[in-house]
Amino acid sequence: MTLVLDHRRCLSCCTARADTASTPLPGPTPLEVHRLPVQFAADGRRVITRLFNPGDEARARSIVERVCRFSDSETEAMLDRLRQDFGHRHRELEPAFEENYEDLAALTCVPENLSRSRRLLIGSYFTMEYAIASAALFNPSIVEHRNQWNLPEGAVRFILSFRATGEGHVSCAVFRTGIITSDHSVQMDPPKPFSHRVRTSPDRQYDKPLFNRKLQDIGIDEAAVKAVSGRLPDQFTIADLEHAIAAARTAEPEMLHPEETWEGILWLAQSNYELRLSKDADASEVVIFPYSNNESHGIEDLRMVRFAEDDGEVTYFGTYTATDGRRILPQIMATRDFLRIGVHTLNGRCARNKGMALFPRRIGGHYVMCSRIDGENLYLMYSDNIHFWESAELLQGPRQPWEFVQIGNCGSPLETPEGWLLLTHGVGPMRTYSIGAMLLDLRDPLKVIGALREPLLVPTEEDRDGYVPNVVYTCGAMIHNDHLYIPYATSDSVTRFAFVSLDQLLDRLTV
Repeated sequence: MTLVLDHRRCLSCCTARADTASTPLPGPTPLEVHRLPVQFAADGRRVITRLFNPGDEARARSIVERVCRFSDSETEAMLDRLRQDFGHRHRELEPAFEENYEDLAALTCVPENLSRSRRLLIGSYFTMEYAIASAALFNPSIVEHRNQWNLPEGAVRFILSFRATGEGHVSCAVFRTGIITSDHSVQMDPPKPFSHRVRTSPDRQYDKPLFNRKLQDIGIDEAAVKAVSGRLPDQFTIADLEHAIAAARTAEPEMLHPEETWEGILWLAQSNYELRLSKDADASEVVIFPYSNNESHGIEDLRMVRFAEDDGEVTYFGTYTATDGRRILPQIMATRDFLRIGVHTLNGRCARNKGMALFPRRIGGHYVMCSRIDGENLYLMYSDNIHFWESAELLQGPRQPWEFVQIGNCGSPLETPEGWLLLTHGVGPMRTYSIGAMLLDLRDPLKVIGALREPLLVPTEEDRDGYVPNVVYTCGAMIHNDHLYIPYATSDSVTRFAFVSLDQLLDRLTV
């Protein structure tokens, strides 16, 4: 019997142990992939609040005028009803109404000196619920949690990210935590009753030299960059930037013409921002929802990695694909404490396409990234600046029948004594996605030590049906107690777990 660990069922700490069924692969050493009876499914009950735009400015004004006709008592009565109907579904309902009222006020004229109750009620008409995972919960990534206190012997605590998809197929990033025990069982922490969007920080500081380099990389005219940059301090805020643009447009209008020039400068700033979490925020409450224009249609396939500097300092990075419905853009998140998360564009000639995955430490003093810049082959990229990626070298192209269409990574490489273990995905006939594995040299990861001839995981009959049929896929695995633990999605719909002996896998890769 399959144990379903979704938001509806997992109301207390749940445990899942390995199914006795396994997937043997041919080779010198028998290799068994154990599929755990764990499943994370879509759930329409997890909702957040979003700004609701019912139409153009004229329609918005009409709605405000109608609300302003209510008497004070009618206004209070309607607010009380909203609190009764929706207060138990959101931890911060009234702050959401207020925030959406402020967003509305920035877009259109609203009457002055309105009471707080009137503002809240107007805000409610421009607020909607969004079911973040009503369609799917898939493409997971797993890393060791920074909190490893008070655990049973041989256990490890992890944080798991998912791509959650709701109405309109807009994707966001959500999280869960749990532990893996010494007997391979997975114990998930019960989720909190609420979910909420992470707020952006209004005081985000930008570094002028880095910002200028990014402007030049996206093709902003050098004279325009100088006209704005000369009016900025070395560290500046978005408000500083808006004032500098306004001043430059007045003093040197020819420099910021056409309109796309100054809009491009603002677009870049809005694409690099900071998220702030409350100190008591639980991982299961956090929803990283699209904020900037370039990610308006989704935050896709977050690949998390626990990155350690040579001095031992640890930063959690997460590379992902942002899309506005027409274009895709690789971006990166960074945090040390999970309370402040910086979000940045990735720039440079080779910062393109999907599936960029950062190595968990520097190699030879350089950052190293695995990528698929041409949509077909695996590449490695080196850089001295994590924001800029200018060159790439081919690592490997499709070789086996199950990857003839394309090959890509399945998350950041994992360090082992034998080499870098890189999970891959291959696309074969009937657009079937399978998960494979490669082993790369520790000092020179462009040297391939070995690669599986057959996939590690393939879609089973129960995996075939879903939003995108015939797919198994992961955005990151984790090694613990000499075993590789792989959370993986099936058919872009649900998420499951599997594990395999690390020694057996390495034996297959070093034959």
